[in-house]
Amino acid sequence: MAIVEESEYKGNPMIVLKSTAEDKFPFQFGVKKAKLVLENVEAIKKFVEKYEK
Repeated sequence: MAIVEESEYKGNPMIVLKSTAEDKFPFQFGVKKAKLVLENVEAIKKFVEKYEK
């Protein structure tokens, strides 16, 4: 399960997703990209199903 945190970059809120607490390169993005992800959740699920091994 991912570790989810919030942070800030240049005054903008960010969500940070880490694989582990020691993750050196977490996946992080702001509100604009979060909305884009939410609008395309089904396409992302299909992509994962297609390429997951």
